[in-house]
Amino acid sequence: MLTGRRYRLEFDAGQKLTAERIAAVCRSVWNTALEQRRVYRRRGAFIGYAEQCRQLAEAKKDFPWLATAPAQALQQTLKDLDTACRRHGTWKVRWKARARWRPSFRFPTPKQIPVQTVNRRWARVFLPKFGWVRFRLSRPLGGAVRSATVSRDGACWFISFLIEDGQSTPQVHARPEATVGVDRGVVSAAVTSEGEFFDRRHATATGVSALVPPTAGKAERAAEQGYLSPGEAERYLRLQRRLARAEKGSGRRRRVVRALGVIMGRVRRRRADFTAQAAHRLTRDYAHVVLEDLKVRGMTASASGTIAAPGARVAQKSGLNKAILDKGWYGLEVAVRSAARYTGSVVSTVPAAYTSQTCSVPACGRVDAKSRESQAVFRCTACGHVDHADVNAAKCIKARGQAAGPVVSGRGDSGVARVGEASSTRSTARGAPRVAA
Repeated sequence: MLTGRRYRLEFDAGQKLTAERIAAVCRSVWNTALEQRRVYRRRGAFIGYAEQCRQLAEAKKDFPWLATAPAQALQQTLKDLDTACRRHGTWKVRWKARARWRPSFRFPTPKQIPVQTVNRRWARVFLPKFGWVRFRLSRPLGGAVRSATVSRDGACWFISFLIEDGQSTPQVHARPEATVGVDRGVVSAAVTSEGEFFDRRHATATGVSALVPPTAGKAERAAEQGYLSPGEAERYLRLQRRLARAEKGSGRRRRVVRALGVIMGRVRRRRADFTAQAAHRLTRDYAHVVLEDLKVRGMTASASGTIAAPGARVAQKSGLNKAILDKGWYGLEVAVRSAARYTGSVVSTVPAAYTSQTCSVPACGRVDAKSRESQAVFRCTACGHVDHADVNAAKCIKARGQAAGPVVSGRGDSGVARVGEASSTRSTARGAPRVAA
């Protein structure tokens, strides 16, 4: 199977400037090629990857700065653009704006990026236009390199190798009869139908962590709600105040933005670590993982400027959006689907409607909003069943996944996993909740 390995590069000052220059050239090629495709579409014509590569080779004669970037990196940029346009359409592909863009470029040819191990902690890779570059060998490569992507995260540069690890998806899970429903929330990141709570850096079987006392300050509350320590939360608030006072376009503002980026980079890495660990636990213990079919992008859209009530409840919606994004709902689903390839688990999704209002007792199944007494308490108004609200919702999700019938794995009829394909598929059955009497 294909998998990724990410390491921190040790660029010197000159190599950092070279990397910034190459990434800027790739960004310019992307934007120019996208504009060319749109111009052709307006005229009712079409231009593809092959023709744009030919024109790029001719443009290097008139624009020598294009030659500062490796040819394969520029060609890969055009190939990525062609893939994006075919998948999403030319008009839906986004520009790579300088303010919102993370510098990156890819080397697709394994022969041109040989890797050598220096010692137990360090290795080096040969990159065109750079030469040999050391990187921190935080974990073994574990396979043959297929491609490499260089990207910047904050002040550090990283290299991500696409590896062929030689493993295949198991035919049968270690616990083929085990099924679990997973409810994602804003208090606990994920709660299973077995009563297991996954939240941030740990997983407990007793419930949500202790609440913040009412006398706690803003920094302590921010630390409890996210992946920041109290000290980091306090520094982040100070930097935000300093950013509000800084003049736009000034060097001081750029330094503050970089400092904020360093803190948020830690948050992203901690969130990715949490989702990876939670996904490993779920796919290791259960053969069938049932999730809610959540449209996270639509759920976290801004409330400002809506047709129904322009500007209404914008602050409340903004807080909800931050809580959803902080818990990493989409990242958890992606991590579960990726981890399922190594255990043979099947991942399916069911409609999320009324799962928090439905009684999980099979003989009852009443749907009533009044049953949800609070965020943590569910008390059925029909049968009196009492349970933690998130656990009850997870049980309803599990029941819908089982009612949808057997789910076909992504391995195909022959049972052989295709390269890079997850061993999971989305359930298309639509389970309808029972109507309240």
